[in-house]
Amino acid sequence: MSRRYDSRTTIFSPEGRLYQVEYAMEAIGNAGSAIGILAKDGVVLVGEKKVTSKLLQTSTSTEKMYKIDDHVACAVAGIMSDANILINTARLQAQRWDKNYGFQLYMSDPSGNYGGWKAAAIGANNQAAQSMLKQDYKDDITREDAVNLALKVLSKTMDSTSLTSDKLELAEVYLSPSGSVKYQVCSPDSLSKLLVKSGVTQPAAEAS
Repeated sequence: MSRRYDSRTTIFSPEGRLYQVEYAMEAIGNAGSAIGILAKDGVVLVGEKKVTSKLLQTSTSTEKMYKIDDHVACAVAGIMSDANILINTARLQAQRWDKNYGFQLYMSDPSGNYGGWKAAAIGANNQAAQSMLKQDYKDDITREDAVNLALKVLSKTMDSTSLTSDKLELAEVYLSPSGSVKYQVCSPDSLSKLLVKSGVTQPAAEAS
């Protein structure tokens, strides 16, 4: 009898629950983590790439980060085919985007709820990540400090024992010296240096 409430996204159970939406949110909760931090001079996005096998050829393109428009980017967690549909819609909407309020960070979920955040985390261990962000975030944080904070949070909450550039993606939205908004994905080499600089991983041993 109860199974009939699982079949549609618009059928409420007697307790007022939408099981399909809850299942979708649970799937995201088990996906690779993504963290967004709003800094005074930009927005930082960091995502965990799930490496399922050492034999798998890792992609050179980004899997978690997407450019929506010249001034809009997003990080995703969950089923990528669903994300692609939302990204296409967002790209259309971004052409009518509000440019009056400076840098903004939004988080949305499968229920359709969304809201503006100063720092947010989705995916696996998001509650622990959110707790760390709440403790360490400051309103006047710079983009450089936001990167360090995001990497620190992921290092403490990721299932993997060590952080390396092939397990992460980092993207930033910021103002260029000319005043235009720029979206930039960090290269693997630069990301490796950032991980060492932030103290969350050890430098690779040099061959003698």
